[in-house]
Amino acid sequence: MLYSEKVMDHFRNPRNVGEIENADGVGEVGNAKCGDIMKMYLKIEDGVIVDVKFETFGCGSAIATSSMATELIKGKPVDEALKLTNQAVVEALDGLPAHKIHCSVLAEEAVRAAIKDYYDKNGIAYEPEQFCGGDCSCCHEHDHHA
Repeated sequence: MLYSEKVMDHFRNPRNVGEIENADGVGEVGNAKCGDIMKMYLKIEDGVIVDVKFETFGCGSAIATSSMATELIKGKPVDEALKLTNQAVVEALDGLPAHKIHCSVLAEEAVRAAIKDYYDKNGIAYEPEQFCGGDCSCCHEHDHHA
């Protein structure tokens, strides 16, 4: 069997689907190669993610990873949610086929994008490296401006 029971469960019964009106943070990411788009909405009170919802246009794995990612960060402090890795999402789903790992990366990126939006809206200072692991263009651009 290609997909674990947990993947199938989160695909058939995704948790936290929908949007949050007046969300404190919204992140939208997409993978042009496979056409998946994820949008993550965060409601944050006192630095804690009290509610999270997502809308995903994509394959079953994209839906399952979005759903699991929301479950993993709900009720957590923002700085803890920021540490969510795609590996943690994959492990929580009891694995994904290798060619679907990019879906879990997208879920991680959607969470980070929503938190970054929250920080930007609230004027909270952060290091750009927090949002890209130091290996993407935003950090390198940042280095040039320094």
